[in-house]
Amino acid sequence: MMFEDTYKIITTEGEGLYKEKGSKFVAVAFPVRTEADVKARVAAIRKKYFDAKHHCYAFMIGPDKSCYRSSDDGEPSGTAGKPILNQILSKDVTNVCVVVTRYFGGQLLGVPGLINAYKTSAREALDNCTVVEKTVDEVYALEFDYPLLNDVMRVLKEENLEQQNPKYEMRCYLEISVRQKESDRIIEKIKRLFGVDVKYVKTI
Repeated sequence: MMFEDTYKIITTEGEGLYKEKGSKFVAVAFPVRTEADVKARVAAIRKKYFDAKHHCYAFMIGPDKSCYRSSDDGEPSGTAGKPILNQILSKDVTNVCVVVTRYFGGQLLGVPGLINAYKTSAREALDNCTVVEKTVDEVYALEFDYPLLNDVMRVLKEENLEQQNPKYEMRCYLEISVRQKESDRIIEKIKRLFGVDVKYVKTI
């Protein structure tokens, strides 16, 4: 069974703060598109809060949420990264990373206390983000001779599709984004225009 062709992302950053027994948990949630984005941002947070003891995080990437990871960063296994990841799952968002920085207050919180602290601060950060719903789209490249331009534009107008990266020459080129569940029908319609070459580019 294929996953839904909609998914939710955050478009703004959010912050959260939780304090217990002198320990302070500073959370930030932010949008990411790649694991490299995660790496760079986590490194920046480590630098910003260089005097903190732990920088635990979790991220999820992709419309199908297939790329995800969490890190306890020295906290007892399962007490930090997993609770943060569970909050991302609970919020049902993707292309997101949450980092929780802990300043140790001198008193141990125990496993339940740590799980609650990381969970609560991560949830607050996510709750302070703006969430939007996106559709899974497929990008196609169209190539055709100039005389076919009007026919192609007519189909684009009928289907309410916007063109991207157009090049209008003797041999024309443009790209379109089509909602995944509509793609078979629309691409078949375009292919019925004799002389139009259609090539799949990527899914976004």
